[in-house]
Amino acid sequence: MKKTVMLKVNPQTPEIEKVRIAAGFIRTGGLVAFPTETVYGLGADALNARAILTLFEAKKRPLDNPPIVHVCDIKDVHRLAQEIPTTADKLMRIFWPGPLTLIFRRSNIVPDVTVAGLDTIAVRMPRHNVALALISESECPISAPSANLAGKPSPTAARHVLDDLDGRIDAVLDAGPTVIGVESTVLDVTVDPPQVLRPGGTPFEALKEVLDQVELNPAVTAEKPVPAEKVRSPGIKHKHYAPNADVVVVEGELSAVVRKVNELAMYYMKRGSRVGVLCTDETVDCYQADVVKSLGSRSNLASIARNLFAHLREFDLERVDVIVAEGVPLEGLGLAVMNRLRKASGYKIVKASATL
Repeated sequence: MKKTVMLKVNPQTPEIEKVRIAAGFIRTGGLVAFPTETVYGLGADALNARAILTLFEAKKRPLDNPPIVHVCDIKDVHRLAQEIPTTADKLMRIFWPGPLTLIFRRSNIVPDVTVAGLDTIAVRMPRHNVALALISESECPISAPSANLAGKPSPTAARHVLDDLDGRIDAVLDAGPTVIGVESTVLDVTVDPPQVLRPGGTPFEALKEVLDQVELNPAVTAEKPVPAEKVRSPGIKHKHYAPNADVVVVEGELSAVVRKVNELAMYYMKRGSRVGVLCTDETVDCYQADVVKSLGSRSNLASIARNLFAHLREFDLERVDVIVAEGVPLEGLGLAVMNRLRKASGYKIVKASATL
């Protein structure tokens, strides 16, 4: 087992000598976890096929699940993509750097393994000084899925990375917790109108403000698994974001949700399970369970998104068997939160109906 080097850096003005140590690993085919504004990513040289295979192996990630390629300059996109549609150029100028990933037709310099054999490539420019410094010092685009074992909740702090990958990767750049807490929005600009394949840190509403037309892929709001033979975006085909405990998501009008969550918690506890409830500030005092955690206020969906993955990991530390989670509104960052919760549950969704 290799020793994973921990490099603590300032999130605003990262110490360049530490970044250069990490970049040295990238340039020689190694793996480095680094912070972005969304979650921590696990980086490898996007143009080094052997390094990408090592990345998949370290994460135990299926080879048909393409990672996102991160760049620090829009000029890099012109190397990675066959063409830049006018719509994409507009989106990059408005939203980059930021939590928006764009899907292009890929150029022939991109190894097949980097894009899981697809004719497209997913690219973004992160809004984090540490990430941008690492890409710049590495002198290559960096492929970076989330820095966790495949299927587990994404890491929003360096300790989450070490929980999953200590001894499996070369280094971690630790710049503290991430700000957004859910991954980037993935938008396919190879189709007309552009289509959101994964909701994330750039809300759908923000895209609608600048695009004449934009659609949600059916997988975004799916309440059951959606067949996907060729996956054009991470986070669609395989089980994602799941803690060790079973997850049940309860959706509906809030008072009905509270009743149903209590009913399910009591049911599982009577069966001998250790039960966790994932709720919000407005309802945290309504529950009796072994562990109750609030994601934040329903009036602040950004807070809920920021806390989601960390709380799912905390339930694992509390050794709960079942997590019963409240649904949140499908608006703003709530769309991304619900997409993640539904996937984490394996689409075990309970609809709570109001009492007549």
